[in-house]
Amino acid sequence: MRWLLAFLMVLLALPAAAQQREPILVPDVSQHDIVLRQGFTGETLLLYGALLDAANSDATYDIVVVLKGPTEPIRIREKARLLGLIWINADTTEYRSVPSFYALASSRPVADIVDEREAAIYELGLPYLQLSPSGQIDPEEQARFSAGLVDLRQRQGLYSQDEAGVTISEGVLYRADIPIPSNVVAGRYVAETFAISNGRVIASATSEVEVFKEGFELGVEEAANDIPFWYGLFAVGLSIMMGWAAGRLFALV
Repeated sequence: MRWLLAFLMVLLALPAAAQQREPILVPDVSQHDIVLRQGFTGETLLLYGALLDAANSDATYDIVVVLKGPTEPIRIREKARLLGLIWINADTTEYRSVPSFYALASSRPVADIVDEREAAIYELGLPYLQLSPSGQIDPEEQARFSAGLVDLRQRQGLYSQDEAGVTISEGVLYRADIPIPSNVVAGRYVAETFAISNGRVIASATSEVEVFKEGFELGVEEAANDIPFWYGLFAVGLSIMMGWAAGRLFALV
């Protein structure tokens, strides 16, 4: 009898649990492979998807999408003017894992969607990137170097934040266009989508994009990595030969 009563209680609780179920994100990207060929000038990647069960709820949702590239160690040097005449390398710091690419798009400004704690947990925005500096460094100095790194990557087109870049249709379908510049590095890119309500991330999902080289560009990269000495020697020899050929051509003219 106790087992029967417990079973009946579970059945009675199912409708309430179904009503309280969190929405489900179903994301996708317009292409899962991007090939870096000669003459590659960039690409626009479409991130889209649906927020299931959201149409039957009175809650309102915001969508934030983040595309991250593979991480890499990096060393940052700060320039200083010596005697007011020449620029020299001054302070320096190293980072263990810096995203080579970071792009965020959201349906509203991030500050209006989540608080600083939630943004820091999920790295929602350029100010909340976890750059992982190496060794001991003064917090103020670290903040200065990190701000300089983010600013440099923004000017290179590798970091961006579009706080009106996500459009939501009928409270269910969403889409965002992420520009991919020509100077991206090859590797595995992760597209993260977050559904947010009342300042809390209630659902998240990921998709992957592979950026790779092929053909002549791949051969050059493999040669530079596998036989760097001979690659450098060949590059120097080729430069000398082309300089000599150009000199002879102009001499004839």
